[in-house]
Amino acid sequence: MKFGVATFVTDEGVRPDVLAKAAEERGFESLLIPEHSHIPADRQTPYPGGGDLPSSYYRSLDPFAALSAAAAVTQEIKLGTGICAVFQRDAIHTAKEVATVDLLSNGRFLFGVGTGWLREEMRHHGTDPATRLSLVGERIQAMKAFWSREVAEFHGHHLDIAPSYMWPKPVQRPHPPILVGGMGPTVLDRVLEYGDGWLPNMIGQPVERLHTMLGQLLNKAAEAGRAPVPVTVLGAPVDAAEIEVYATSGVERSVFLMPTLPTGETLGLLDKLAEFIDPLMRPE
Repeated sequence: MKFGVATFVTDEGVRPDVLAKAAEERGFESLLIPEHSHIPADRQTPYPGGGDLPSSYYRSLDPFAALSAAAAVTQEIKLGTGICAVFQRDAIHTAKEVATVDLLSNGRFLFGVGTGWLREEMRHHGTDPATRLSLVGERIQAMKAFWSREVAEFHGHHLDIAPSYMWPKPVQRPHPPILVGGMGPTVLDRVLEYGDGWLPNMIGQPVERLHTMLGQLLNKAAEAGRAPVPVTVLGAPVDAAEIEVYATSGVERSVFLMPTLPTGETLGLLDKLAEFIDPLMRPE
């Protein structure tokens, strides 16, 4: 089992370079950073976690800029988005940002992607929530073309890109791992369509649903002739027994969600999490 941490990095909490270096020093394998471009003031979409939307959602830094800062001060920890809002991003710019961070980190980038939940935010970007699933699929396929070809083009329902050059190419070939986020009714099909792994988010989700979907994913992968799909759980519990269940169910990576806190409190929480995972990482 691999262990990582995830948190909203904001202007009020720990800096991304400080967080990444501290996480690497404490033995964490990965750091994931989510994103929201903005939060509309007139928001009707309910927060999936229930209750009020945490202020960190309003103040999050751009994930690619933050991860570039993290890459500059680390050597081994994997750095990723958890998740990148592909549904409201330009495919060409995002392909360049992904490849740039992968290059600057010497091939340590994890591309967590999702289809989102905040309808008002999507609409501000010109995205129709009703068609965003197919839009995300096309944007990711277009990005794959740019990463893998000298001259790339893409022609779909949503995108029409004439033959074009784009550099840099990512260090990881053919591209960084694409971890498809979500726990909706069609997410496993999207994992098999364009993903290299599944990234379920446990905010507001019962653990029973995760275990059911893990079994479904295994069956779908076998039917498609694919090997078991790696799974990264975002929002893993600090519970050794449950982590053991994850391991036996095929979960590759458990990522702990951390609140956005000042530097001192963040480092203290990292210390506690490091103490928790230490015996779980030791061979018997």
